Amino acid sequence: MTERASWRAVREEIMNRPGAGAAYEAARIRFELGEAVRLRREVLGMTQAQLAAATGMQQPAIARFEAGGTMPTIVVLERFAEALGMKLTVELEPLDRAS
Repeated sequence: MTERASWRAVREEIMNRPGAGAAYEAARIRFELGEAVRLRREVLGMTQAQLAAATGMQQPAIARFEAGGTMPTIVVLERFAEALGMKLTVELEPLDRAS
C-alpha cells in the first residue's frame, strides 16, 4: 500500500514550483472579482442574462467571470461597474501593506 501525502504537503510542493505563487495570486484575484460581481448582481435581483444585456456581453461570459474563470480588462470592469450601479476603483499599494 502506498503512503498518501497530506494536503498540506501536496500544497507546499505545488507552491514551491516556479511561478506557482503568481498563478495562485491571479486565481485569487479572478475569484474575488467574480464573487463581488455575483454578490452585487444578486443584491440587485438581476439574472446573469440581464447583466449580460446591460454590459453587452453573453450570459456564458458572465457565468465564466463570476466563477473566476477569466481575468477581466479594466474596460470590462468598467462595464460591470456601470451596469451594477457601482464605481470602479483601482489602486496600487506597497507589498508591505497589502493583505
